[in-house]
Amino acid sequence: MIKHMDTNQTNSSLQKVLSSRTPRPDVWADVPDEKWDDWRWQLSHRLNTLDELAQIIRLTPEEEEGVRAQHRFRLDITPYFASLIDPEEPSCPIRRQVIPTGRELGGFEAMMADSLSEDAHSPVPGLVHRYPDRVLVLVTTQCASYCRYCTRSRIVGDPRAQFSQANHDAQIDYIANTPAVRDVLLSGGDPLVLPQRVLEDLLAHLRAIPHVEIIRIGTRVPVFLPQRINEELVTMLRRYHPLWMNIHFNHAREITPEVRRACALLADAGIPLGCQSVLLAGVNDCPNVMKQLAHELVKARVRPYYLYQCDLVAGAGHFRTPVSKGIEIIEALRGHTSGFAVPTYVIDAPRGGGKVPVMPEYLISQSDKRTVVRNFEGFITTYTQPTDYQPHDPSRCPACQARREEEGQEGVAGLLAGDRTSIVPEGFEQAHQRLTRIRWRPIKQALAGQEEDT
Repeated sequence: MIKHMDTNQTNSSLQKVLSSRTPRPDVWADVPDEKWDDWRWQLSHRLNTLDELAQIIRLTPEEEEGVRAQHRFRLDITPYFASLIDPEEPSCPIRRQVIPTGRELGGFEAMMADSLSEDAHSPVPGLVHRYPDRVLVLVTTQCASYCRYCTRSRIVGDPRAQFSQANHDAQIDYIANTPAVRDVLLSGGDPLVLPQRVLEDLLAHLRAIPHVEIIRIGTRVPVFLPQRINEELVTMLRRYHPLWMNIHFNHAREITPEVRRACALLADAGIPLGCQSVLLAGVNDCPNVMKQLAHELVKARVRPYYLYQCDLVAGAGHFRTPVSKGIEIIEALRGHTSGFAVPTYVIDAPRGGGKVPVMPEYLISQSDKRTVVRNFEGFITTYTQPTDYQPHDPSRCPACQARREEEGQEGVAGLLAGDRTSIVPEGFEQAHQRLTRIRWRPIKQALAGQEEDT
């Protein structure tokens, strides 16, 4: 006989989890709950000096070197997030993400300031138009705390490099005047550290643009500063649906009762939640660690979305892993957990190539009659191709006829659609003209009975 749990008992258990708290270090033991739960108090009491950090962490010599460095990336850690750090263990995955070390000061092969070429794809300051139908809008350079591997460390954290109202106006004008843009991602920095009136003004202007269908927010505030996710903020956000949110989690230890409460508030407001993680050596470069993170995320109603290969930016060298490690992780997830708990592993291609999915090879071979595939266990089977398939006719398809112009970004899909016959690498024509002169002229001369030039 199946015994069903009483609904009131279930709700009571959930409330107990959501009302529990992460233990605080002794240095903050006397802080009243009303202050600790105030996101403004958290921001104004961030740790950023050697003396402050030494009160809660036994720093290693390498960490002391990183903290003392004059020209390092900005250091700020909210008291809440600092309370998650193991004070005695330098390999703590929370600690490694936010405490500077001497290793981040050194360079590495292929390091770039702007590895994704965002500046080259910015028609107006702070707006990146890399893909045909969507734009990235950097609305601030400030964050609640700062990840040591930040892909935008060239601008993020600099209080002198803030985006102004004039910048926001130019960003909105560009989107309003570019009908192909249907999806807008607000990022930074972190949009959720903006004053609420500024954030709402941006959302209101975007929602007033007829061709903007989706607004997204990329944030790490629910992880660094879950106190910021309150009823006032959520009530405002739900006025601008369809609104999506991607949150940056890297390890299951980040999913605390406070974070679960923040995610519940957002999800209950109808905001779909996704997770974007970065593959980091010493933090989550383990299939079992990533599976645990995925399971904790889906329990919090956050779907694993992307697992990024670490970018080629300053400060991130010691966090980088081989690409094979990411493939190993996906191999350990696919088939071993629910499909919606498996993120897409991507390399954000250097020089502005965009996100390139990388995954294990499941397609082994194919002919016109059969396709040979293997599953996560190594089981190999065949799928028989249909013999009576009638190809889709684009000339009679309303969706194909209404397809927006992609301004030369059709790519491989354009080859399959017959829009073009080739994609030519830079310098291809010049190289082959040169080869024609060098290699084919003697053959032509020989056929004509002429001597080769000397």
